[in-house]
Amino acid sequence: MLNKGAKGELAEGMDEMADMRNLTGNSTSQTQAILHGNGPALVNSSGVPWSAAYVDTIGEPAADLRSNIAAEARAKMVYERLINLTTDPGIKDALTFLMTREVAHQKSFEKALYAMQPNFPPGKLPGDPAFTDVYFDMSQGEPGDARGPWNSGELWERVEDRDAQAAVDGGDGSASVRLTDRQRAAVEAFAARTASAPDADPLTGAELGAGPGAGAVKTAR
Repeated sequence: MLNKGAKGELAEGMDEMADMRNLTGNSTSQTQAILHGNGPALVNSSGVPWSAAYVDTIGEPAADLRSNIAAEARAKMVYERLINLTTDPGIKDALTFLMTREVAHQKSFEKALYAMQPNFPPGKLPGDPAFTDVYFDMSQGEPGDARGPWNSGELWERVEDRDAQAAVDGGDGSASVRLTDRQRAAVEAFAARTASAPDADPLTGAELGAGPGAGAVKTAR
């Protein structure tokens, strides 16, 4: 008798709402439910819609594989830091699994990269042999002047002289440009049209409206 009438209907309604809460309790928001229904919301954790910007590719397999390897390495570090932030054993296990998958992915991408021979340099065009083995020592002095196989040894031509660094392709290192007669005439005409009058001292709007704190200004006569 206690479950009949209004009390019984309220109890049944509460049960129904509890079931609905169990189904929708982990959803992001009511807005997401309205906009996306039962489908996935193609947005990131901040709600920014998915776009082609998520596709990180340059269209060259060797370059893309190296980018993927680096991305997996960065993702592994993120998981490591998340693991250090939690004390929940279950979450640690889940994050450890995800972190380990990054290791597996790196191994897979490395195998795919080195299955391509040659795979360096990326692309089809070779580098300019005049500069492919040159190391410009721009960090002279301790501690920046560290040496190793990455910048010295038989594989490298080390350039330490500042003058040689400035003029890597000849000349004196100064910026220069060569103009045709037609281009020179155009430049001279432009210079004449935009020339300033160094001897002039016109009264400006700032001076006309100057007040206390404006500093030294010329006043209208």
